[in-house]
Amino acid sequence: MTTTRTADAGGRQLAMVLDLNKCLGCHTCTIACKKLWNRDAGAAYAYWNNVETQPGQGYPRRWQETGGRTATGAVKRGEIPDLDADYGRAWTFNHEQVRAQVGAGAHKPWLRPDAPPTWGPNWDEDHGAGEHPGTNHYFYLPRLCNHCTHPACLDACPRRAITKRGEDGIVLVDQDRCHGYRFCVEACPYKKVFFDPERGVANKCIFCLPRIEEGVAPACARQCPGRLRFVGYLDDPEGPIWKLVEKWKVALPLHPEYGLGPNVFYVPPVGPVAFDRAGRLVDDAPRIPGALLESLFGSRVHEALRIVRDERARRRRGEASELMDLLIAYDWNASFRLPAGTREVL
Repeated sequence: MTTTRTADAGGRQLAMVLDLNKCLGCHTCTIACKKLWNRDAGAAYAYWNNVETQPGQGYPRRWQETGGRTATGAVKRGEIPDLDADYGRAWTFNHEQVRAQVGAGAHKPWLRPDAPPTWGPNWDEDHGAGEHPGTNHYFYLPRLCNHCTHPACLDACPRRAITKRGEDGIVLVDQDRCHGYRFCVEACPYKKVFFDPERGVANKCIFCLPRIEEGVAPACARQCPGRLRFVGYLDDPEGPIWKLVEKWKVALPLHPEYGLGPNVFYVPPVGPVAFDRAGRLVDDAPRIPGALLESLFGSRVHEALRIVRDERARRRRGEASELMDLLIAYDWNASFRLPAGTREVL
């Protein structure tokens, strides 16, 4: 593993773009990440990658309300989510009872949690908002560490246990230096730093660093059946990230107003149009409110949506569209431009 550097060292930046128009809400990305990285007893509640329904409270609950930076750039004191109320402990199930009564016929018990759950990842799944019929809406929002250009977690750590690599911008926690103060958890407005209560250290997404250094895409991207994730360097003009973020300007950071320079970007969901009680489509009334999308992705979201709609219309007319070809991901290998310009081959 290569050496780490601080956030001020400069250098290249690996990034990810997620097309929210293609997310199935299947959680394959979460399962891939969880099985690869979060199998320790103290990480039972930690989801380096999670998929939440918006509008909704998210995971951990109310994560959008705390953390970040002040207007002057100083780290803003946030909150440490509660393990029970905000994260929700990992559920245990009556596996032994079910196994003990195999063959019991009609009296065989159902598999169920040992105690009624009160909160957990994507508790708001498919709930959404609006009125039925006509304006009910929701969409899925996958989240992981943003490997920010100016990470609040790094600045908040008095032990200097968090570093940002100059060669690829990946933010890492040195658990040998970490003393478990949890200032990093408090400072991160995205709440993507977790605390391991068993080992007393912080842990977070490492952008699948060992895979990256072997030229293999992160597990969440590699396993996504919807082909909605793109991985590459921000400064690679031949790669999908540069084209979506800089050329077409349809991929936007989540909560840019936090001031951290997140390097995970999203193509906002266009969504269907609303319809009235007679079932007539209202073409000038998008189902997903623009105000909701602006609250997540900033004011540029309206222009990004216009570009996507225009390119969709162009494609429907039988005209060529580089953007649509890129987002459809006909060539999945082209979605991953990894170190030294390599491409993963399936």
